[in-house]
Amino acid sequence: MGVTATTTAPPATPHPAPCLYECSVVHHRTSPQEHQFHYRLFMLALDLDHIPSLGFAFPWFRHNRPGLYAFYDQDHLPLPTPTDLPAPPATTPTTKQSLTRWLGQNGVQLPPDARVLLLTLPRMLGYVFNPVSFYFCSSFLGAPICAVAEVGNTFAERKLYLLPPSCLAPTQDRYQHSQPKHFYVSPFFDLTTCFSFNLMIPGEHLHLRIDDLIDGKRLLSTALTGRRLPFTAASFGWQTLKCPLVTLKVIGLIHWNALLLWLKRIPWHAKASLPELQTNVLNPHASLRPRVPHAPRSSKATP
Repeated sequence: MGVTATTTAPPATPHPAPCLYECSVVHHRTSPQEHQFHYRLFMLALDLDHIPSLGFAFPWFRHNRPGLYAFYDQDHLPLPTPTDLPAPPATTPTTKQSLTRWLGQNGVQLPPDARVLLLTLPRMLGYVFNPVSFYFCSSFLGAPICAVAEVGNTFAERKLYLLPPSCLAPTQDRYQHSQPKHFYVSPFFDLTTCFSFNLMIPGEHLHLRIDDLIDGKRLLSTALTGRRLPFTAASFGWQTLKCPLVTLKVIGLIHWNALLLWLKRIPWHAKASLPELQTNVLNPHASLRPRVPHAPRSSKATP
């Protein structure tokens, strides 16, 4: 049986306006050697119900179409097939339909009028890489229901981590939850580590933190902070100047710091090692797919 939150919240705008967040990201590794780096970027905060209309209202932003910045449903979640939906869809299933279906499979039933705020990186000039996107689900009036972290890696795999209603803090302003990672994010981390999430519901400011833990010991702390900006041409233009080619910047920094860790002789793990600890992975890499045995070659007798 699915559950929904019964918490209350102050009155909120039924459909929050889209916005940008000017962000700072800090990664701080403490073991087995200290390593730290930080960078700036900007992210989009989008109400999933309003993304299609944004694609027509703003010339610099497109929905499922090429543009300077764009949002494609195929970049997020597993899209349901027509047989998974109550009725055959007239168009391609949306990200919200995909999320609603996945949450239902995992015990959380979203009301039909639920709001979902997605915090993510956009495609820029057709290229996208999202280390992590966040979905904050609430009732139509703004009462928190749950959150979902969608973590990606450089193998184009994704994994969803649910922070259910029970993870909502007594202050009603954040979700706190720890769970096994079981996902190959970095070759420099054991697959038995845990993610510890501390996610404040976005408002005027952004405060999100994910720690990597093993046996309760923090190995890596990742903090994402930011301030809200309006969804305007001026904001996009200024952030484009400050963070040009933002998605390429992110993937470039990941590979550069991986090289630095390798030079420090940090132990690493191959992607194909321990596939049994890489579970519930979306778009799994070939190393995780079941191997199909080859039929033995038939030998022909020579006369």
